[in-house]
Amino acid sequence: MAVFTAEVFQNEFLPDGATDVHAIVTVTSSEAGTAAASSGGVAEIIMVDTSGSMSGRNLDAAKHAAQVAVDQIADGTWFAIIGGSHVAQRVFPYPNAVLDMVQMEPGARAEAKRAIGSLRPSGGTAMSTWLALADRLFATVPQAPQRHAILLTDGKNESEPRGALSSVVSRVTGHFQCDARGVGANWQVDELREISTALLGTVDLIARPEDIAADFSALVQRSMSRGVADAELRVWAPQGAQVLFVRQVSPTVEDLTTRRSVVNPLTGAYPTGSWGDESRDYHVAVRVASKPVGSEQLAARVQVAVGGEVLSSGLVKARWSDDDALTARISPEVAHYTGQAELASAIQEGLAAKAAGDEATATVKLGRAVQLAQETGNDEATSRLRRVVDIDDADHGTVRLKRNTDRLDEMALDTASTKTTRVRR
Repeated sequence: MAVFTAEVFQNEFLPDGATDVHAIVTVTSSEAGTAAASSGGVAEIIMVDTSGSMSGRNLDAAKHAAQVAVDQIADGTWFAIIGGSHVAQRVFPYPNAVLDMVQMEPGARAEAKRAIGSLRPSGGTAMSTWLALADRLFATVPQAPQRHAILLTDGKNESEPRGALSSVVSRVTGHFQCDARGVGANWQVDELREISTALLGTVDLIARPEDIAADFSALVQRSMSRGVADAELRVWAPQGAQVLFVRQVSPTVEDLTTRRSVVNPLTGAYPTGSWGDESRDYHVAVRVASKPVGSEQLAARVQVAVGGEVLSSGLVKARWSDDDALTARISPEVAHYTGQAELASAIQEGLAAKAAGDEATATVKLGRAVQLAQETGNDEATSRLRRVVDIDDADHGTVRLKRNTDRLDEMALDTASTKTTRVRR
């Protein structure tokens, strides 16, 4: 059985009159094992864009990547392949098959790869239909609580009414996890980010078609290595307190606040998806009523629960003091991840302003991003930013927008904006 630990990092001392308590909770899972594929507890779906724009190298590479991914799916896993254009089609199991999903075994593996090889490009792009079909297929295997999908596209979602994608994403949220990938420079980062954020997955750019296979292989291997189908972060706060936000801050920034479900009147649960042997950091902020100097209070109890069973717990405390030496301390963990979350926002807002032609705002936002990347030691973000701006003074965030930047460089910066560096302890 998986072992979870929760470790809390904070400065629990608050000045007189203060109300807001911040803490970083590091959750670590060990002995998680691998996905329970052999018992039929795992389901995997691969969605490949087959629209007309995929014609040529992109589709050839995507078909090869899907075949490589099929080789990584463990025997016993329920699986299916979807071809997506302005409509979604179940490619495997074949459309005339009795079952919507089948369990992986050598014969099914060979037939799935043969079916993938027959994909042909045509039509437009309506990703809501792909997700809706995936949701319907997953629903046919209720015995598989661990459900993961990969979605690959090369274009914009332009073959369906505005709002259709958001409506379906909202409807399928919580039903399965999905990693979204875009190949080339003609897709929209915000569209795939909407999918991956809601479905507890990742979004990334694959600049070259020949790199799709390695990415798909890694995604399926990671899915197969996660032996805990679903875990939730529970946050208890005392009567009268307010949970301001709950965010995953490592390995990526994901706001979980609006995904709260009620456990009891004082406790909310936040989904974290499947787990292998890994560690993730969460930023929890709680507002409590101020108390007199010398008072102490439990501000929050953060728990990790799997299948309704609490496996680990950490305490967030508040102590009011008039000692400036105590209250002025800033938790390095809280400071680091606050900066990383602001960095992600600054990059995304800066690129959006640049795309809209607002160079003044873009310069300010991307300059702030450079400054934050420098402060938090995020060398990867700094490197990506240098492809979009000329840095005159990183410490003060003084930059100039580059002219004629490569769209792929901007997309790489955008998709990587939520990836964080771990705090140095």
